[in-house]
Amino acid sequence: MQIAIVLYDGFTALDAVGPYDTLSRLPGAETVFVAERTGPVRNDSGTLALVADSTLEEVTRPDIVVVPGGPEENVRLAQEPLGEWLRTVDAHTTWTTSVCTGSLLLAGAGLLKGRRATSHWLTLEHLPGYGAEPTGERVVFDGKYVTAAGVSSGIDMGLALLGRIGGDEAAQTVQLLIEYDPQPPYDAGSPQKAPAAIVAWMRERSRNMAPGERSA
Repeated sequence: MQIAIVLYDGFTALDAVGPYDTLSRLPGAETVFVAERTGPVRNDSGTLALVADSTLEEVTRPDIVVVPGGPEENVRLAQEPLGEWLRTVDAHTTWTTSVCTGSLLLAGAGLLKGRRATSHWLTLEHLPGYGAEPTGERVVFDGKYVTAAGVSSGIDMGLALLGRIGGDEAAQTVQLLIEYDPQPPYDAGSPQKAPAAIVAWMRERSRNMAPGERSA
């Protein structure tokens, strides 16, 4: 089973690493980081890089594709090299997945038309423009397409998909192994729970930023 995790300039690191640390533990899994070119690919802050082992041309029939998100402008710039590849490999994948604004890449490739999907809460409003039905859920399964909400939800997506593939016990074993037992010091991880003033400030900040400054 080959798992292809897509990298592009300005991706959000946890969007890729969360699913990697869960799905890569599937028995027999071959996990490959893939990008337009091989070598280090910098994240959205430019301070961390993951190494792409293979080019898009070299990975033609992955069983699982994971598309991380990033700032909206970075996602837009990545659409051209990734769109055709996503459409091509999607014809053979067992699962096509995304984290955060990665769903905008799937949607932009025409893969989420008529499907329920999620994204970062600040970008959910963009999904209908691609024919997708936005939801506020943390992880959404619609056929073979699995989308996760913002950043940290990629861990949840990875565990949920691992459970579908390997069974509940396998997923529970990985959850225990990585000690994923969230007990955050604050209950402000969604716009429904966070203080209204913070939600309003983030919405206003997002509207006022230049496109390249908006983070996933």
